[in-house]
Amino acid sequence: MHNIDLILTLTAGLAFALLLGYITQRLSLSPIVGYLLAGLFVGPYSPGFVANHGLAEQMAEVGVILLLFGVGLHFHLKELLAVRRVAVPGAIVQSLAATGLGTVAGWSFGWGWTGGLVFGMAISVASTVVLIRVLVDNNDLHTPTGHIAVGWLVVEDLFTVVVLVLMPALFGDAEASLADVPWAVGAAAVKIGLLVACTFVLGGRFIPWLLGRVAATGSRELFTLTVLVVALGIAVGSAKLFGVSMALGAFLAGMVVGRSDFSLRAANEVLPMRDAFAVLFFVSVGMLFNPWYLVEHPIIVAATLAIVILGKPLAALGIVVVLGYPVRAALAVAAALAQIGEFSFILASLGKQLGVIDDSAMNAMVAAAIVSISINPILYRLVDPTERRLAGRPRLWKLLNARFTPQKLETLDGEDAGGDGPSTYRAVIVGYGPIGQTLARLLRDNEIEPTIIEMNLETVRKLREEGVSAVYGDSSHQDTLQAAGVAEAGSLILSASGLRNSEEIIRIARQLNPKIRVLARTAYLRERTVLRQAGADRVFSGEGEVALAMAEFLLLKLGATAEQIDRERERVRADLFGAPKRRFDTTTLWEVPIRGGGGAPPPDVTRQ
Repeated sequence: MHNIDLILTLTAGLAFALLLGYITQRLSLSPIVGYLLAGLFVGPYSPGFVANHGLAEQMAEVGVILLLFGVGLHFHLKELLAVRRVAVPGAIVQSLAATGLGTVAGWSFGWGWTGGLVFGMAISVASTVVLIRVLVDNNDLHTPTGHIAVGWLVVEDLFTVVVLVLMPALFGDAEASLADVPWAVGAAAVKIGLLVACTFVLGGRFIPWLLGRVAATGSRELFTLTVLVVALGIAVGSAKLFGVSMALGAFLAGMVVGRSDFSLRAANEVLPMRDAFAVLFFVSVGMLFNPWYLVEHPIIVAATLAIVILGKPLAALGIVVVLGYPVRAALAVAAALAQIGEFSFILASLGKQLGVIDDSAMNAMVAAAIVSISINPILYRLVDPTERRLAGRPRLWKLLNARFTPQKLETLDGEDAGGDGPSTYRAVIVGYGPIGQTLARLLRDNEIEPTIIEMNLETVRKLREEGVSAVYGDSSHQDTLQAAGVAEAGSLILSASGLRNSEEIIRIARQLNPKIRVLARTAYLRERTVLRQAGADRVFSGEGEVALAMAEFLLLKLGATAEQIDRERERVRADLFGAPKRRFDTTTLWEVPIRGGGGAPPPDVTRQ
């Protein structure tokens, strides 16, 4: 019976999440809204099938671990340092303001100061998933505004990890007195220090070695399994051996893997499983939501919403303006943060386990999350009209921009770039076999910067030692292509033999950069049409090129003239490829003459 409950809960939860997630996505809303509603549909507060919440919660624990592992995996200190002057003080002030408002609200609702504090901390954290989605949809992710917002969320995520670690020490023992709190916090700090030391000193050496040994086998399944064992093993070990939260262990495991050569591949391999379990986490939260709560306690829901979509944004707006950044950046950051998401529920779920908050607080949060996530894209689209209205009021506009200096954004751009601007001319080559090596040398001779995507780790390390940009990972994953710079490149060359998922690689590249020129290699003529339909500009077939070379050689041996050879070559091309084509010439690659080196290429080489 238990197995049937497990399968039914898993199937029903994912099925409703798929359906409602698809609907909300088509409505230009975050799929998170659909996942929360899916929990409502399979929960005890709606008619029909009722899923086993206990089992859903247990599976959701894996989702929490993998979510925190992903946060650690993508945490880069240099990205935070680039926006530290605004993101660190901004996130701290905004979190304190929202926590304070939430604490007062929770106390007034009868949850006590402790319950109000946990409630306030939970609603102070915005959803990284929602924020990134909004920034991408409005083409703001790679702007100074986007950098500030993402750095802000990184600080909030770190704040969340710290709170998750301290909550059991602060609220775990109901009989502990106020005098015991410093001892509990001190003991927790010692345990955390030991865990961090063991993870980074021992794990920092053992984990990359282990991943390297497994990667050398060439088995994708073994590599994925190894990453999962590392994430789950360190998470469970942190709880069993050091008595701290599994969330911290997962975060530290992600940081260790993220500092290795395997960070990109680990993210790509574990991402689908992480997303599936994260969906179950949102479904399990949605199962707790009682829709009648909206009718019975509208004031509590309204107050929570007011803090999320008014209190938090106003605090963010004020601190960004005070720090001397432009009004538009302040409005955009404020609007992007006007929502709550995954980490809010992680904090609230822990608070509920510790008996600090009850179902009332959870219902208020779920209602606020559904509404705030749904309207967040609309709020963000109001940034430009609001800026124009403010500009129409000279006194207010002057007041808001009183501390603004253009050097702020110039400094931000310079720090983010790390002092080295992006290469003006760039091409991405998938595979570094004989063909890839030849093309890379040709590009470098013509002052075009190649980036190599390769699944052979030793090749990647050797290229990096030689000063060549190289990415270790599967080119069929979007993250790998982004890391290689496809979004800014002029050309993508699929030079590897037997490349899997070539069509998918081309489609993803076209999504990232519609103007990119794609050259693809394939073994068989029958695959040309599929690759052209996927978006390749030119496809070179091994069968076709061998046939042409052999035909030309045979004609030479038969004593044919140059004109006869050209005529027969075009006929063979027509027979093989279905249409006559002029002789291949390097101008089809970049629309510029290729030289032996020296001098800058014409402006349209691969310039974006």
